[in-house]
Order: sequence, then C-alpha cells, then structure tokens
Amino acid sequence: MSCSSRHTDGFCHEALFYGGDDELLGGTVPFLREGLEAGEAILVAMPEANLDLLRANLNGEAEQIQFVNMEELGRNPARIIAAWRDFFGEHYREDRGVRGIGEPIWAGRSAAELDECRRHESLLNLAFADAPAWSLLCPYDTANLDDEVLAAAEHNHPVLAGRSRSAEFAADRHEAFAGELPPALGHIEELVFGPSDLRQVRQLVREHGAQAGLGERRLGDLVLAANEIAANSLRHGGGSGTVALWRTGHALVCDFRDSVEISDPLAGRRRPDSAQLGGRGLWLANQLCDLVQIRSNGAGSLIRLQMNGR
Repeated sequence: MSCSSRHTDGFCHEALFYGGDDELLGGTVPFLREGLEAGEAILVAMPEANLDLLRANLNGEAEQIQFVNMEELGRNPARIIAAWRDFFGEHYREDRGVRGIGEPIWAGRSAAELDECRRHESLLNLAFADAPAWSLLCPYDTANLDDEVLAAAEHNHPVLAGRSRSAEFAADRHEAFAGELPPALGHIEELVFGPSDLRQVRQLVREHGAQAGLGERRLGDLVLAANEIAANSLRHGGGSGTVALWRTGHALVCDFRDSVEISDPLAGRRRPDSAQLGGRGLWLANQLCDLVQIRSNGAGSLIRLQMNGR
C-alpha cells in the first residue's frame, strides 16, 4: 500500500526506505511516471547526486518535472515547508493534482541539522492537515543513515512505501520547540540588550562574524537576521533580551533568549502575507541563516542562529 496505490482525501505523506540506487529508482520512478500520466505538477527536491540519477533514468520525461537541489533549499530545514506550500499554491487545481519527492535527510548532516529535519518532517503533517489531496514521497537511505533517524521517519510518516500504514506514526506529535539545545562550548561573549541597544547587537555580531571569516554577503545576512530576532525580543519579550555569541568549528552561533513563549509551531515557516505588519523576523532569519533552531516553553524562548564560514 502507498500513496500512489490508494485514494486519499487529503495530504499523503509517505516514507520510502531504500538501500542503494536500484531501490531508490524502483520506488521513485514509478511514483513520478504515475503522476506524469495523470497530468500532475511534480516537484522533486533531493541532493544533487540523486537528482542526476533520476534524470538519467527518466529519459525525456524529466523535462516535465521541476527539480530542486535540496542541499541548497533545505540547508536550513525550516525553509522547506514554505517551498512546498508555494509549489502547491501555484500548481494545484481541481482538475490538476500535485505530487512531490522530498529528501531533506542525507548522510553527512550534522546532529543539529538532523534534529531540525526530524521536526520539519513532523510539521509537514500539520502544515498540510487541511489541504486537498496531494502526495509527498520522502526517501531515506537505509545504507547510510542511523537507526534512530529511520525510526523517527516511521514516527513522522503515516504511510510507509511497500507497507500499509506506519504502526509508529504519531499524528499529533508536533513538538516543534520542545527539548533543550546543547550548551555553548568555548569562549562566549554575552550581551543583555534593551530598546536602545540594537546597534550594539548588530556591531557585536558583525565583529564576531568578521573574526569567523564570514564573507561580506553572508556577514550582512547574519547581521540582518540577528537584528530581526533582537527586535522581536524587544517587541514581544518584555523589552529586553540576551544574546550570546561563540564559534563552533567553522560556524558562528548566536543565541537569543527572552521571556516569551512561542506558541505557533509553524512560526517562521509560513511566507508572510504582503499586507502583514508583523511576524517577519523568524521568516527572514530562516531564509538568511544556514540553521535556525527554536526551543520554547513557559519559561521563555531560545533562538539559535548559525552561519557557516565558506
């Protein structure tokens, strides 16, 4: 049983476990060809090597499919839901369906990235809970991913390719901001800021970013993201916040803390409406940074921005 072999009234989120190129092609090519035969709009977002493999085995059919390098789109996993929402909103019609393949997890991802990918996969079920019928197939490389990652896939996907439903699927488990982040390591510089200190926050981030070897464009992106998050703390967090900066390997990390809990699990993952006055800070941070992690509870929120040196 799979999304492609059953009728569904809503979003069908399916995991495909594969152990090598043949199994990947065996699970994805028929799924794509079925969509092409039905006249559906199709987006495939996977690492570049797997995109090349699919193109080579689809012959001329590949011209009818949109391909996106997930290593770029999903570098920060919090960007991916908006991309699917954009594609669905642009192409879905009552007389034309939509389907996609999304592979946000691959060997070599850091532990922090894997954790955010797990949260992303869970939130997909919430983001499209009320959507019309469409199918998303998510491949998982069993030869190169840890058992813990594969177990999480069973929790986050209601359908498993080649089986019926996932016995481990937890429909209401959207713990977007639960848990704790690992503590900072090494030298830390910390600043408590108030309404008159945004310039000082920007200056501090710029100085540390330059020392970390960030290029001017990436440094500018990080400064802008940090300014937006600090401004959110001032606006919603009781007029003050704390920023801590440190380096970890090749990256600069900025932690922002304030006293307000973030209640919307999809905060920062929806594209802001053009007429919207607020709610853009987290969105911008997600678009600009290599990784954004949020942990929030009744005691307040921690937003961690990471920018990698290149």
